[in-house]
Amino acid sequence: MREPTYFILAALREEPRHGYAIIKRVAELSGERVALATGTLYQALDRLGREGLVEVVRDEVVNGRARRHYALTPDGEDALLAEAARMAEAARVVLRARPA
Repeated sequence: MREPTYFILAALREEPRHGYAIIKRVAELSGERVALATGTLYQALDRLGREGLVEVVRDEVVNGRARRHYALTPDGEDALLAEAARMAEAARVVLRARPA
C-alpha cells in the first residue's frame, strides 16, 4: 500500500470526513510529509470506493458548494490494520538486526 493511501485510510478511521478535512488530517498524521493535491485525493477516493475500502456516507451543500463525506468500510479497516501490522513487522526485522 502506498503511503498516501495508508494515511487517507488512517484519517477516515477516526470519523467520516469531507475532502478538505481528509487533506488536513493526512498532513497532520504524516507529520506534514504527505501533502495531497485535491485531484490526487479524489482519484484515490474513487479507487478506494471501487475497491470497497471507503464509502460515501453523506452529501451536503455548504455555502453553495457540494461536500461529500467519506467513511472507512469494514474492509478498509481490515486493510489499514493489515498494512500497519506489515509495516510494524518490517520495522522489527530491521531493529532486531542492528549491527554490533
